[in-house]
Parts: sequence; structure tokens; C-alpha cells
Amino acid sequence: MNSHADRNQQDLISGPIPAQVRRLALPAAVGFFFNTMYNVVDTYFAGRWSTDGLAALSLTFPVFFSLIAMGSGFSTGATALIGHALGRDDRREASLIAAQGLVLGLLLSVLIMVTGYCAAPSLYRLLGAEGDYLQLCLEYLHVILLGCGFILAFYMLNGVLNALGDTAAFRDYLMIATALNIALDPWFMYGGLGMPPLGVRGIALATILVQSGGVVFLGRRVWKTGMLWRSTGAAWRPDGRILGAIVGQGIPASLNMMTVAVGVFIITYFLGRFGQQTVAAYGAATRIEQIILLPVLGLNVAALALISRNAGAGRLDRVVRTVRTCLGYGMVAIGAGSVLMYLGAELLMARFSRDPEVVAIGAHYLRIAAGAEFAYVVLFVNTSLLQGLKKPAWSLLIGLLRQIIAPVLVFSLTTGALGWGRDGVWWGIFCIAWLAAGGSVLIGRGRVRAVRREMARQEGAPLHQGRKESA
Repeated sequence: MNSHADRNQQDLISGPIPAQVRRLALPAAVGFFFNTMYNVVDTYFAGRWSTDGLAALSLTFPVFFSLIAMGSGFSTGATALIGHALGRDDRREASLIAAQGLVLGLLLSVLIMVTGYCAAPSLYRLLGAEGDYLQLCLEYLHVILLGCGFILAFYMLNGVLNALGDTAAFRDYLMIATALNIALDPWFMYGGLGMPPLGVRGIALATILVQSGGVVFLGRRVWKTGMLWRSTGAAWRPDGRILGAIVGQGIPASLNMMTVAVGVFIITYFLGRFGQQTVAAYGAATRIEQIILLPVLGLNVAALALISRNAGAGRLDRVVRTVRTCLGYGMVAIGAGSVLMYLGAELLMARFSRDPEVVAIGAHYLRIAAGAEFAYVVLFVNTSLLQGLKKPAWSLLIGLLRQIIAPVLVFSLTTGALGWGRDGVWWGIFCIAWLAAGGSVLIGRGRVRAVRREMARQEGAPLHQGRKESA
């Protein structure tokens, strides 16, 4: 590894926290921007194809997101484990975890393909898809399932780079990927130059081709670090101990993210009572929310990398300061985004649909959601804290309550007994977000205190607060 990369890694446990947060978060946020724009391109072209096409992508999103959640969740677990190993200065263990993470991704892809093909038709019918609408959903999903191995490998490789303090590679490739998607989506959808018109299947095919290119791009970047070399400790035969450790960290993180997909299913189920246009409006509006929340996603990456590395090094003082710094930056960034979302709701929705009712429904939701955006900052940063401390089960508990239990109870009340209609779902989302944010703060503080007590007990003395940080 070169001296620049060595210095960046050392800075994670000794450099000024605000500078490190900016160094990690800004490239990650830009990367997530282009990742979101990549998805926006898919939504845009699906909407131009037909309202049914837009609704099909909206209905398929929870299934596709489940795949993303598994890849991202397990890569998050690997990032935490690699960060702790590097914090202990155990590079051979870190390399072994990196290689076994890729092995695990390959094994998971087989399971996902089989499960997806068997379960998808029944799942879509449960959500009200029939006839041509059902066929559009399945056409898209079947192509995605065939290439799910590329998606999982992409996230695993990015998890390794995040643990090393490299968030720029993700940004660099997503910039390329978005440009490719703008070209490939219409070509594959409408056909031409020897390509038959594939409709929504073309959108899925473009996604898989671009993800496969991402595996090559990130794979080369990881290889240059030496983390996948046998000489540094990497091993490609399945290792039960390491796979078990990654699964132990990854399952709660994956399930926590999958609760988001289940939560979208629940929201879609309740919104489905108000028509297909409501479902389409919610699908487009969530894309806009993703754009507004991009700075938060970058802060998540920075928080996880810094917290896991410093927790491994026993620098709990830097862990706490990382959380506070990320919350401060998040408050500033999300404030501007929330104002934009509130004032420009109709204009933003009009970019995704020509249907005036879809635009009106989505704009109304965005104005309500604008008041809950900072709740997500608090929630996500504290989730990264729990994952970085290798306590992902607590974030899973929060996810289960926020995405599944509370929505079923609240939406049943607001849309049923109270008769609020669509507004019952919109205001239910608002209230649940703030309650979950408050709960995450209480749990996060409790886990920090518990880790501090455990470290003091192991050392047989009060926890050393570490060297005073440089300004």
C-alpha cells in the first residue's frame, strides 16, 4: 500500500475528527448522489414508457431493495470487522475478512436467485398486481435476479474500501455508471442498432451490465491495496470462523435494511387502497427524498469507518466526537434540503410524471415529509454508531419497530378508525420517524456507556480517554 493510503488510514485514529468526516463523507455523498441519479434515470424512463411501467418499478422496488439490503448489510458487517481488525493493527485478519466477504457474497447470490424466482409471483399478487401489471414486474425482477451476484460483489468490495478510508472509488465509478445508464436505458427499452425493444426488461439489463463493470472497477482498486493477496492473509476457501463472524454482524445489519423494504411493502399495501396513481406518486416521491438525504448517507459511511476503527483502537472519546460532528454537519445539510423539498414539491414531482394527479399526490406527501428529514439524520448516525460498536442487534430492533410494528398499528388507526385517508399514511410516517430518532439516541448513549464500562473492566482501571486530539 502506498504512503498516501497509509497516511489516510493513520488519520482515522489520530487526525482531527471534523476533517476526517469531511474527507470521507463528501466523496461518499457524491457517490450516493450519482447512485440515486442512476435510479432516477430508471424511474424517469419507466415513467416515459407508461404509468404502468412507473408503477411496476415502484412495486418492484421493495424486492430489489431487499437484494441491495443484503449486499449493503453484509458489507457493513465486513466494514465493521475490518475496521476493528485494522484498529488493533491486525492486517492479516483484515485481509482474511475481506476475502471471505466476497466468498459469502457468491454463496448468497445463489440463495437469492432461487428464493426470488419462487416467491416473487405470490408476493406481487399479494400487493395487487395482476395481468399485464404483474408481467411487467416479473420481467424486470427476473433479469435483476440473474445478475444479483454482481450487485452483492459490488457492495462487498465497497465495504472493504470504506474500512480502508477510501470512499472516492465508489464516487468515481457511480459517476461513470450514471452516464452509462442514461445511454443504455433508452437503447435497451426502445431498441435499435441491432437491439430488440425490451421495455422494462431493458432497464434491468442495463443495471446488471453497469454493476458488472463496477465489480471490475472496485475490484482493481481493492487489489491494489493488497487486501486480497494471499501473502497478506487473504484466503478463498470458505472459513467457518470468519464467515460466521461476518454473518453475525451482517444479518442484523441486513435485516435492519430489509425492514425498510418490508416497511415499503406495508406502506404500499395501505396506499394501494387509494389507487395505482397513489402508489406511483409515492414511488416517485421517495426518489426525491433519497436525493435530499444524500448528505446523510455520506455521513453514515464516514461515521461507520471512523467509529469502527477507533473502537478497535480503544479510542472511545473519538467515537463520541464522531457522532456529535456528524449530527452537526447533518443538521446544516438537511435543513437546506428540507426547505427545497417543501417549496419545490410540485416542480420536483413533475420531473417524474406527466399525470397531474400523481404530481399533486406526491407534492402533498413531500411537504409533510420535509419536516421529518432531520429525524433520519439522527436515526442513521446512531445506527452507524451501533454498527461500528459491533452492536447491530440494537439497530435491528429499532428497524423492526420503525418499519413494521409501528406502521401496521399506526396506519390501521389513521386510515381506518380515524378515517384520515392517504394523509393517515403520510402523517403516520412523520410521527414514526421522530419517535424512532429519539429511541436511537437513548439506545446509542446506553451502548456507549456499556462499552466504556466493559473496557474499564477489562483494563482493571478507569477508561483512558486517549491523547488530546489535535485541533
